[in-house]
Amino acid sequence: MPPTGRVFQLRPGWACAGRWTKAGPCACVEAAMKLTYFGHSCFQVESAGKRLLFDPFITPNPLAAGIDIAAIQADAILVSHGHVDHLADLVALASQTGAQVVCNWEIGDWLGRQGVENIAAMNHGGSNSLAFCRVKMTNAIHSSTLPDGSPGGNPGGYVVEFPEGSFYYAGDTALTLDMKLIPEEFPLKFAVLPIGDHFTMGASDAVRAARFVEVETVVGVHYDTFPPIVINKQEAMETFSKADLTLLLPAIGGSIEI
Repeated sequence: MPPTGRVFQLRPGWACAGRWTKAGPCACVEAAMKLTYFGHSCFQVESAGKRLLFDPFITPNPLAAGIDIAAIQADAILVSHGHVDHLADLVALASQTGAQVVCNWEIGDWLGRQGVENIAAMNHGGSNSLAFCRVKMTNAIHSSTLPDGSPGGNPGGYVVEFPEGSFYYAGDTALTLDMKLIPEEFPLKFAVLPIGDHFTMGASDAVRAARFVEVETVVGVHYDTFPPIVINKQEAMETFSKADLTLLLPAIGGSIEI
């Protein structure tokens, strides 16, 4: 339920997703989304048969050696920033799947030079209505350089708005007060947040981020891949539990419904 005094209205033509409308709360059962984790910050969310893939870094990751990227299908690929640990498999998967790639302008320009054609380049604060969902690019505090050393533009995150509900992927970021703006526009089902510390937020700041965006369920990413971001997963989960929040850490290759 949203905070007292706030109401949310569904976009025209969209089915009810169990959220509030101007007429009050809906009695429908909110549909679950399926999230599959491919390691590091790469994951896929499936809703109503449509698949969004995020930050494809799989083949260089030894922890994801069991993932066959040839089996991955996607309708769209969203990229948060230009670091190689977020787009190492981007060109290959864009070609394999024919998916539209959503990214910032600089990454889109770089992709064009790699022969990728189906690109939706955008920037912070902008939104883009895909055929089956709407995405809005949010601020992130990080750095961004493309694999060839050229500037990767400003890093970002995304709010994805499906008819079945909305979620937030922060990308690589520090904690930022900008996160407090998100629930003013979007009632979120869950958030996908980095928890590895060192290069991004750690678990404690991710708890604060969850409160900022007003979610009770967080999927943790960007941890364990490299020595500086190896974490104690039990401690991270306890940090969330003490805050009455749920931290989900699916196994690589595993799927969960949220």
